[in-house]
Amino acid sequence: MTIRYALRPADPGAHLFHVTVTVEQPDPQGQRFALPTWNPGSYMIREFARHIVRLSALAGGRKLRVQKIDKHTWQCARSDEPELTLAYEVYAFDLSVRASYLDSELGLVNGAALFLAPLGREREPCHLDIFPPAKERTANWRVLTGLTPERGTRAGECGAYLARDYDELIDCPVQLGRFEHGRFDACGVPHEIAIGGRVARLDLARVQADMAHLCETQIRLFEPRHPRPPFERYAFLTLAVDEGYGGLEHRNSCALLCRRDDLPQIGMKEPTEAYRRFLGLVSHEYFHAWNVKRIKPSAFVPYDLSRENYTRLLWAFEGFTAYYDDLMLARAGLLTQGQYLETLARTITTVMQRTSRLKQSLSESSFDAWIKYYRQDENAPNSVVSYYQKGSLVALALDLAIRNETDGRRSLDDVMRLLWRQFRAAGAQYAGINEDGIQQAVAQATGLDLVRSLRAWTEGTSDPDLENLLQPFGVLLQRKLALDPPHFALLGVQLQSGADGRIAQVFDGTPAQQAGLSAGDQLVAIDDLRASPARIDALLARYAPGDTVHVLAFRREELKRFELRLARQPPPRFVLDVDPSASAAARRRRNSWCGERGGALRQA
Repeated sequence: MTIRYALRPADPGAHLFHVTVTVEQPDPQGQRFALPTWNPGSYMIREFARHIVRLSALAGGRKLRVQKIDKHTWQCARSDEPELTLAYEVYAFDLSVRASYLDSELGLVNGAALFLAPLGREREPCHLDIFPPAKERTANWRVLTGLTPERGTRAGECGAYLARDYDELIDCPVQLGRFEHGRFDACGVPHEIAIGGRVARLDLARVQADMAHLCETQIRLFEPRHPRPPFERYAFLTLAVDEGYGGLEHRNSCALLCRRDDLPQIGMKEPTEAYRRFLGLVSHEYFHAWNVKRIKPSAFVPYDLSRENYTRLLWAFEGFTAYYDDLMLARAGLLTQGQYLETLARTITTVMQRTSRLKQSLSESSFDAWIKYYRQDENAPNSVVSYYQKGSLVALALDLAIRNETDGRRSLDDVMRLLWRQFRAAGAQYAGINEDGIQQAVAQATGLDLVRSLRAWTEGTSDPDLENLLQPFGVLLQRKLALDPPHFALLGVQLQSGADGRIAQVFDGTPAQQAGLSAGDQLVAIDDLRASPARIDALLARYAPGDTVHVLAFRREELKRFELRLARQPPPRFVLDVDPSASAAARRRRNSWCGERGGALRQA
């Protein structure tokens, strides 16, 4: 039997989707329906059921009593009717990749946030009818999704789509509306991109060409002999907005949110840093098609979408992916080696400037993602280490260590290919990677025993010795101090965006923390001169490190006075430079590691 869904943008102005789900031969004891509480790839309980506005059930042409039995589950009354239809409205106004959004110009459907599952029937095929909005001003909407069009529906149109089961239904988001549409092939497989939101003079041809190079580079990483991705087609669902950044991976598609200024314009000669940031986002989510959508922790096999699914391995699945996202850009020729080293240096600086890395291990950060990483507050820089950023540095250290100890014969690439082969060989019996599985895979793929180092970096709080690991590749890691440190380096605070000078974060062990300043305080003056966000750096430039200043700030509408001694030594900034005296062997090792197609070598 097939579960039939219908999706209607019922009232785009009110941000309401109307959804129906029809079940044949429902449970005569009372069919239950449930909505996921979280979305795979975004590890936080999001309580999507809170957006259901109203809900009713019909059987045999008559209303059937339906009762909510917990926060995300409904049970229908007993019925002998051969068919049951549940109808409900969902408020969709979350302009992100994690939930669903609808207005008069575009829509993004995230199945986990919209489609109720008939419990006990999740393995049955799902048929989805997508209807266009009724209003004339939203006519001619297009569709892009990873779902398969059924007969009579042309790709890109509203109509009938098919999913093998409920899991595939909610793992194939849908983009609706008017959007720029591009298409390219990567290793013979069609890829599509939709860009919703206005972008002036968008150079879509460049986007397609660059993404084709990137996708082929990733496919060849996992399948060097017979390059073929693990899907028959792929879709990039993209929303371009004024401010925003994020992505969420799916089995044969991803949802992307970017700033419209990140996208290239016609006539742009050199890629901007903003465009490289967009390509890095594309690279990250595409790499997830292998690493986490297929290769995954045993805790995710299968997903339990009713509760938290705990693993201590997000540093490998998100951190390794964060490492490879820019590395793939370099190997695809979309970053020079110099630009790649710059991105690495920024990550090193960010991680090393935060004391959280000394308090929380990557293993702990992974396990606590549900309550900490995705629920960050003003103290997060002092207490939560990023399994993305520090995880990427562990991947870097592991890759360099493997290359060094095997004289370039093995690398982290071999570990990823081994994990991929294990996934393919297991097929439907794949049970995921156990909590010690990464260590085992490294040993099997490389012949090296790096368990001690990996445990120190991930279960402890040790920093990898990147300086010594990088030297054999002709790369120098240097610690430098800014000549004109900004306010956050001298005071130890980060201000909120805006013009009122309110403190967002106070960093550990800094002058601001020692003086008693707190997040939420509003800076007013330094030595009786106004300290607005626009002027604070110029004002502090008149002082020397270690000088004493008097700070005025409002707290709870009360004026407070603080005496503060500016930092004597601002936090370090790390720079990666190519060693001009490096040997030819070091240059070959560097080219093998991060590619040599990235244009002229430029020092960071």
